[in-house]
Order: sequence, then structure tokens, then C-alpha cells
Amino acid sequence: MKLVRDKIPELMLNQGKTVEIRTAMGREYEFMLMKKLQEEVDEYLRGRTAEELADIAEVLHCLADVRGFDWEKIEEIRDHKNSERGSFRKKIILEKVESCEQRQ
Repeated sequence: MKLVRDKIPELMLNQGKTVEIRTAMGREYEFMLMKKLQEEVDEYLRGRTAEELADIAEVLHCLADVRGFDWEKIEEIRDHKNSERGSFRKKIILEKVESCEQRQ
């Protein structure tokens, strides 16, 4: 049992396969999206393709819808965080942090 894209059952039927489907209800849908996100991230880590990143993006968009988050608002938050704290584009690795007390 797994969450699949909307047209997958029809594609399988067209291939002569028998399919049994149901619609996720309530909180199950969000739970299945989170499982799908993990699946897609794992697939990306194995293959590192643009297609897998697109799958991750689709799941993220659906999760935003489930939670009632507007994707434009998410982008605004991302932009704000980038302006306040930066992005990851400079590739900075934090190796060690010491407090002032540790140096004395």
C-alpha cells in the first residue's frame, strides 16, 4: 500500500493490470504524504536526478495544501530566511563552535 500519483491506476489498467484502490481519508493522507516524501528523498539520494527533485517538490506542494499553507507564503518565508540568515549557496561547513567561557 502506497500513495501514488492520480493517473497511475489508469495507466496500470491500460497495461492490462488489475488494480485495487481507495482514497485516503482524514489524517491518513498527510501521513501517506510524509511516507512518500521519505521515499522520494531516498530515491533522490540514490539517483540524484532532476526528476527525483521534481517528485519531492510535488509532495511538498501537496503537504503545503494539506496543512493549509499557501505556496507563495512558503516562498516568502524562504526568501525572508535567506535575507536574514543566508542560503546554503556559499557551501559553508561549520566545523566547530566554542563559547567565550571555553576559550578562557
